[in-house]
Amino acid sequence: MSNDAKHEQWQLIEEAQKLFTQNYRQAPIVLRRGAGCKVWDVAGRRYLDLTGGIAATPLGHAHLGLAATITEQAMKLLHVSNLYWNEEQIRCARAIAKRAHAMGDVRVFFCNSGAEANEAAVKLAKRYQTTIKGRADRVEVLSFEGSFHGRTVATVALTGQEKYRTGFGPLIEWARHVPYPTDENDFRALDAITDKTCAVIIEPIQAEGGIRVAPPDFFKALRQKCNDTGTVLIFDEVQTGVGRTGTFFGYEQEGVVPDVLSMAKGLAGGVPIGCMVASDELSKGFAPGSHASTFGGNPLACAAATTVIETIEKDKLLARVIEAGGRLHKGLQALVEKYPGKAKEVRGRGLLLGLAVDGDAAPYVARAREQGVLLSVAGGTVVRFVPPFVVTDEEIDEGVAALDKALAG
Repeated sequence: MSNDAKHEQWQLIEEAQKLFTQNYRQAPIVLRRGAGCKVWDVAGRRYLDLTGGIAATPLGHAHLGLAATITEQAMKLLHVSNLYWNEEQIRCARAIAKRAHAMGDVRVFFCNSGAEANEAAVKLAKRYQTTIKGRADRVEVLSFEGSFHGRTVATVALTGQEKYRTGFGPLIEWARHVPYPTDENDFRALDAITDKTCAVIIEPIQAEGGIRVAPPDFFKALRQKCNDTGTVLIFDEVQTGVGRTGTFFGYEQEGVVPDVLSMAKGLAGGVPIGCMVASDELSKGFAPGSHASTFGGNPLACAAATTVIETIEKDKLLARVIEAGGRLHKGLQALVEKYPGKAKEVRGRGLLLGLAVDGDAAPYVARAREQGVLLSVAGGTVVRFVPPFVVTDEEIDEGVAALDKALAG
């Protein structure tokens, strides 16, 4: 690593600090290229990337098949509006509908991000209750404490973490937060669901909230309560979807299906895309002109998403997620036993895993980065691992070893 390269990196960082709004806390590195689970900064230093773009790059960096699809599609048709159909969005919708078969007949709406997909889901639920069911009084949408649903005005109102809402009030009055279940005998949150509730939105695993998994049978009880009260059940699969937990959708491990779900993150392997999937019945809430997205369903993003979905199946990456997740879980559990009190517990499923620590997790993430391993923080006190599905056993071991040294330090 030359002094000139180091100087170039610091020059870029100094320029960036003057150019951008100050809403991020970037680490002091500028990334230039990647391959698989590795990235390199402009100074030439190599890092093992176990953040995966925050669960957005299931195929890793510079995947040849995905790169070829993007290149070919850009040379053919980059964007057309939704005043017309385009072939790639139809192919992509077909692939998603096939994998959401447990929901029965479904309809798809494409957008550009998870927040937009959640907005679409909530708007659909509201319009369905009002225009199809004739219940304009059903306006309240419930979410859970510790949840994260996006950064728009509506989705941040639904996000159950005060730190994301501070300074943006007064927020939308119909958004209400209820306690997240932490005990298999404590389902009191369900009492808040009545025949006046429009919808409930929940993540199969709370990701940004600290990789929290609900107690057994909670989702079955939630599904039954929504059925009994006519409440729309929305699953936020932005981070759990596209195979992250070992099944294509997180809901598949809960024994229930939602009425509506949202997807984004890993769907197009790093190309921005969002998607809402709704049962055929719920989809009646949208009529022409009721909702739209200029770039939603553009050929480039949809071609990329179809390639990601097909590659996950062709390369048997769901099985790899389970296998790699098991190895990572075992390695993290060993740290819990090695550092009692400091490392508290392992949370999550598949390759959405976290190590809960005593106190702030950020210093451990920083120490791991000094060793060349990129991790992230979830919920303030959890070190999060969301690597690409192509992560090797050796890379998993390297990541655990870096965290081991961080905890020891």
